[in-house]
Amino acid sequence: MKSLLFSRFLLLLPWVLIVIIVLDIDSSRAPLPALAPRGGGGGGSGGARPAAARAPPQRRPEAALPTIYAITPTYSRPVQKAELTRLANTFRQVSRLHWILVEDAAARSELVSRFLAGAGLPCTHLHVPTPRRYKRPGLPRATEQRNAGLAWLRQRHQHLPPPQPGVLFFADDDNTYSLELFQEMRTTRKVSVWPVGLVGGRRYERPVVENGKVVGWYTGWRADRPFAIDMAGFAVSLQVILSHPKAVFKRRGSQPGMQESDFLKQITTVEELEPKANNCTKVLVWHTRTEKVNLANEPKYHLDTVNIEV
Repeated sequence: MKSLLFSRFLLLLPWVLIVIIVLDIDSSRAPLPALAPRGGGGGGSGGARPAAARAPPQRRPEAALPTIYAITPTYSRPVQKAELTRLANTFRQVSRLHWILVEDAAARSELVSRFLAGAGLPCTHLHVPTPRRYKRPGLPRATEQRNAGLAWLRQRHQHLPPPQPGVLFFADDDNTYSLELFQEMRTTRKVSVWPVGLVGGRRYERPVVENGKVVGWYTGWRADRPFAIDMAGFAVSLQVILSHPKAVFKRRGSQPGMQESDFLKQITTVEELEPKANNCTKVLVWHTRTEKVNLANEPKYHLDTVNIEV
């Protein structure tokens, strides 16, 4: 019996010694350093936490952006809805823009009312007719409509406490606008200016800038005008509009092409103008004008069985 136990002890002794040696070696090892977290995303094996992401650049909250008020005179014609559609497609991409659309009519038209209802834009729909005596060729156009937009703007803000950050510009419905233009005009302090393409019989007209100041005009028509600029070539701070309540577009004594000068003379000087668009060297708005449509084949009788709005 003793010999049997002794033989089994001898068999187990090597294994016991091996276990003791292994445990002694393992306990004498220094602990391994922790793995550094991996850069980039949070995936990967080993449960390593991702490195802290770099904070994105601070963006100005949309609520803090000055509101852009766009006054657009419009009138009934075959291309009216097409013009307004192109304009709305641009305006929808601009943050904090309020569209003031003013019809040259005695009442709001159903076409424009339906269009604005589905435009998806903050807007105000006004109407005022141009007196018949001012509809003769050679007389300034859209005077009453622009003044109606100015009157609405002043009435809306007269009871609101300052400051009221905002920018006004006159967006005719036959122009084409780059989205970059709205970024430029939003920082207007008083009156800002920029070039306009396809106007005055030239590829473009622009204010001439030296050392950050407007010193003249590159124009194809009457460079002697106090402000030889197109209606699409300037924006005005809302505070300037509110602080000059009598500044309007004049009818009496005003000549075609002089409306811009007659208006700007009431609120600023050439020396105070703020050049935009890389010191007035980039065209960001074009006076495109839709081609006059040919409706020579439009029937007077035997009309279509359905009435389609165009």
